[in-house]
Amino acid sequence: MNNSVFILKDRSILYVNGSDAKNFLQNLISNDINKVNDSSSCFASLLTPQGKFLYEFIIVKHKLGFFIDCEKSQSEAIFKQLNMYKLRSKVEILDLSNEFVVASFSYEKYLSIEGSKDILGFTFKYREDPIILDPRNKNLGARLIINLEKLYLSLKKLDLKDDNIEKYYAQSHKLGVVPKYLNKLQNKLFGIECNYAELNGIDFKKGCFVGQENTARINLKNKLSKRLLPIEIIEGNLSEDEKVINNDVEIGKVLINENYPFALIKFLDKNFDKNQVFKSKNGTFKILVPEWLSLNN
Repeated sequence: MNNSVFILKDRSILYVNGSDAKNFLQNLISNDINKVNDSSSCFASLLTPQGKFLYEFIIVKHKLGFFIDCEKSQSEAIFKQLNMYKLRSKVEILDLSNEFVVASFSYEKYLSIEGSKDILGFTFKYREDPIILDPRNKNLGARLIINLEKLYLSLKKLDLKDDNIEKYYAQSHKLGVVPKYLNKLQNKLFGIECNYAELNGIDFKKGCFVGQENTARINLKNKLSKRLLPIEIIEGNLSEDEKVINNDVEIGKVLINENYPFALIKFLDKNFDKNQVFKSKNGTFKILVPEWLSLNN
């Protein structure tokens, strides 16, 4: 069994609390807050009114409110955005990033812990702290959200050994789930093009949320023609916003060019071939298609 644990120091924890917290979040996020309770957490996003990507996060019930587990680079902007939407709502939004930390460990290890269930998003308490089977994909493992002061004692009791976070990033990238640099995606693609339907991040039945109209239209009319897909660099490197070209036809654009690159690809275009080796200005690369994603082409 893999006893590695990754301390996700690039994650932040916000806390949304107050008598209106549930309705407040329900009107904003792409998923249904009613799915979130003491035994279930969800993945969701916050979109622009046009349905473009802004932020993504995991929502976990905590006491009378909700933890928002988000990328640290986005946390300050999410905090401001939620406060902007707050208006007269009876809601308190706190940044608890200095108190709480997120740790990730394997799916196999998760199943070995008493109380776990093999259900995406399933949540249970370990010594009063939530453990969540990642609601996006079980191969991303489980997450423990815990007070920093208790972290290492709990990891010791669970027989988990601190490991290099880059291994977690590499696994996430290989699975086709963006591990970091989310700000590079902002306003550049629709939320539905981030594969949120397949990653359990959109509820098409819940009714209104910010960006719902375009999201529903693209889904209902089968207008989805582009998807965010991971890139495997064979040699050289990529530039941000570099065009992906085949047969002199532009079939996509590099959005994240860092260590774990992603591109927005016209996956239905006849010039796209997942087995193709593409050329960049400074190297060669392949577009990966995750096993969980059916491209219907």
